[in-house]
Formats: sequence, structure tokens, C-alpha cells
Amino acid sequence: MRIADRRWLHVLPLAASFLMAALTPNAVLAQAYPGKAIRIIVPFAPGGAVDTVARVVGHKLAEQLGQPVVVENRPGASANLGAELVAKSAPDGYTLLMAANGLATNITLFPNLAFHGIRDFAPVARIGYAPLVVVVHPSSPAKSLKELIALAKASPGKLTYASAGNGSSGHLAGELLKISAKMDVLHVPYKGGAPAIADLLGERISFMPINPIEVLSHIKSQRLRVLAVGSDRRVAFLPDVPTINEAGVPGFEATVWWGLVAPAKTPGEIVARLNSETLKALTDAAVKEKLTELGVVITPGTPEQFADFIRAEDARWSAVIKASGIHPD
Repeated sequence: MRIADRRWLHVLPLAASFLMAALTPNAVLAQAYPGKAIRIIVPFAPGGAVDTVARVVGHKLAEQLGQPVVVENRPGASANLGAELVAKSAPDGYTLLMAANGLATNITLFPNLAFHGIRDFAPVARIGYAPLVVVVHPSSPAKSLKELIALAKASPGKLTYASAGNGSSGHLAGELLKISAKMDVLHVPYKGGAPAIADLLGERISFMPINPIEVLSHIKSQRLRVLAVGSDRRVAFLPDVPTINEAGVPGFEATVWWGLVAPAKTPGEIVARLNSETLKALTDAAVKEKLTELGVVITPGTPEQFADFIRAEDARWSAVIKASGIHPD
């Protein structure tokens, strides 16, 4: 072999390695990921359901990834403050959002936002959901959802339902129930779930569609009566409670849900890594136990499945918001 040919034997592998590096920068980036702490932005105050889910999952992710996972609360503007922060962050996998219903519903509720809940995010992994429950005070004459609907139809405009505020998941569920059951009830918005629950306990409100995490203790202590759950099937933590479909309102579904999203344009390899690590965390016995205690139904899946879910939520609730003329505070 000539000397020139032998030189090529050394040059060709080096050139190939440079070409591969140029062609796959994201793959190289993903191999080094994560190299520092990851932030999970919670767009609500500490102590709520979104915050609790983020801390349970984040703690396990930190163990698996070998890097700190810091939960940072950025409440305000109906969850839009924290969401905008993530949407405008570097798409490198180090700033994530613990998303909830507002990511989809706020697209219609706030048409002039500086970001878009679908276009500006890369779905990572859906974590789970909890069906909203319809609760009444134990003194209520309604022992079932059918009886509650009958009471409402017998006295149009007299029954009231509470929510944590205009545009909240409870408000949207209440309006969907009004439309689906063809009943006339009055919405009473509050500045948060706690004062609304207090008035329901004080018998100043007729009923309330609400996240079960917030009222499960009251249900167990029989301070509130649960009439139905808003999922497509019964749930393990309330096995004897019928779904709203079973109670005579076909096609009804209203849940609160949680999932991780990253800024749009986050490399696919990093999204895939975060997805696999999140799904692995959700199989951990301690994580499953903690989430189940909260009333969370764990629903792991691919980023594509989560993206489809968010689009479906946007379409469904957009129709309810427009039909009911709902405006945020």
C-alpha cells in the first residue's frame, strides 16, 4: 500500500467522526443531559394539588437522574405567569412546567396571552388525573345526582354551585353539567377553593363540582356527601360512587390533570429521556402510593399521546367556554 493510501486510513475515521458530530448535535447533547439542576415550575402557590404532585414526582426524578430537581412556585395570573416563564425559557430541558388544566383552557379564556398553550410547549409526559366530584352538604335533600338535577329543574335559578373562581376547573365542570343536564343553576365564584368549601360546609351553597383532593377528608368524615364522579369510569378511592354518566348525564367527563411540558424546540432526545424517566418514576411503589392517597389516577404515556390529550382538552373546553360566555376575573 502506498504512503498516501495509508494516510487516508487515518484521515477517514476522523472525518467520519466530525461528520457524525455535526449531524447529531442533539444526540450528543442528550447523552450529557442532565449536567445541572432541573427546575419544575409550578404556576400555583405551595400546598395545592399541582404543587404536591410536582414534589412527589420531582423527588423521584432527582434520585434517578442524579441531579437536583427544584420545584419553584410562580403563582399568579390564573397560572399564566409560570407558564409564560417556561414558554420563554431556553429549550434545553432544564426548565419544565408542571402543567394542569389551565394550559389548555386558558387558550380560549385569555386570547391575548404572550404565549400559546399548545404551540409554545413540547409535551413530555402526562402524570395522571383526578375526576371532579359533585358534592353536597349532608343535609341536602339530594341523595343522588339525579335527585339534584330534579331539584334544579323544579326550581330554575334557585340552586347555587360554588367554584374556586371564574374559569376554574370547577366552574367549567359546572357549566358543562348545566348544558348536559339542561338545568338552570347559579354559579357563585370564590377567590380559591378553601372559602368555597367553607360556604358549602356552612350550607350557604347548594353543591360544588371540585377536585377530590381538596374534599376527600370531608367526604371520609361525612361532612360532605359525594353524589358522582366526573370520569368515564368509577375510581378506586370512591368505588361505590357512580360516574356522572351512570347518573343519567351521558358523555360527561370533567377531570383535573397533571403533566410535564418543556419549552417548544426542546430536542427530541431530551424529551424522550424525560418521558422515560417520568414513566419510570410513576412505577415506583412509594410514588404510586403517595399519588393514589391523593386521589390521583396515574396515566403514563408517550409525549405524542400527551400532545393529543392537550389538543382534545382545548377543543372540548373551548366549546363550553364559548357556549357559556365564561370570562376570567
